[in-house]
Amino acid sequence: MSETPAVGTPGNRIRTDQPHTARIWNYWLGGKDNYAVDQEVGERIRELHPGIGEYARADRQFLRRAVRYLVAECGIRQFLDIGTGLPTADNTHEVAQRIAPESRVVYVDNDPIVLAHAAALLTSTPEGRTSYLDEDLRDTDTILARAGQLLDFDQPVALILLGVVIFIEDDTEAHGIVRRLMDALSAGSHLLLSHTVTRPDMPDVDAAVAFWNEHGTPKLTQRSPEAVAGFFDGLQLLGPGVVSCNHWHPAPGDVALGEEVAMYGGVARKQ
Repeated sequence: MSETPAVGTPGNRIRTDQPHTARIWNYWLGGKDNYAVDQEVGERIRELHPGIGEYARADRQFLRRAVRYLVAECGIRQFLDIGTGLPTADNTHEVAQRIAPESRVVYVDNDPIVLAHAAALLTSTPEGRTSYLDEDLRDTDTILARAGQLLDFDQPVALILLGVVIFIEDDTEAHGIVRRLMDALSAGSHLLLSHTVTRPDMPDVDAAVAFWNEHGTPKLTQRSPEAVAGFFDGLQLLGPGVVSCNHWHPAPGDVALGEEVAMYGGVARKQ
């Protein structure tokens, strides 16, 4: 069954005259939930960094592979997916419930565009449950309280933070958010996290992010691969570690991408 979506009136919060990261991401993935302003900025960013569209595909493939691994190999049946983004193919509940129909998924986002499409995230197998919360990543107490109405925190949960910690500029605050969320979960829970990185050999990435931060919203914060790995401190990091998302257990049928993308990710277990 599915839960009732969060009540809200997103229409008066959606700015169609200003580019938005969720819609540009959707554009790069070939979706239709974007506007001319998003397409224009998306193409300008692609000019600065031609491989940018591969980030979206790499991150999506990473989600699919990691969720499949967590369900099939680790026995996870509960997911807290924060920073959901616009619905597309193979959302978390679709991947999980394809293997384990009883899986439960709580999606969290405070993007008015995602809220407008929340119903698409609330489909579920009869055996499973899905829900959507309109909350900000920073409000961890409210997220945990509301998610706990559907998820059993005495049992393992997979916390998914794909491309969302990049919106928290302060390092101490970003680490504190991840720590508070993981502290609330039981042993055997997992953290699945991805983050845009900055590297000396990828200056075009820095140029693309700088252009975005000048013209788009919300602003992005890059971190080094080593800094991204720091979000997994205190957890048992699964192989192959924190790597370019397209290198995390690549699977047959994945779209071939370049050697490296500046989107790094990893999966770790709470002991």
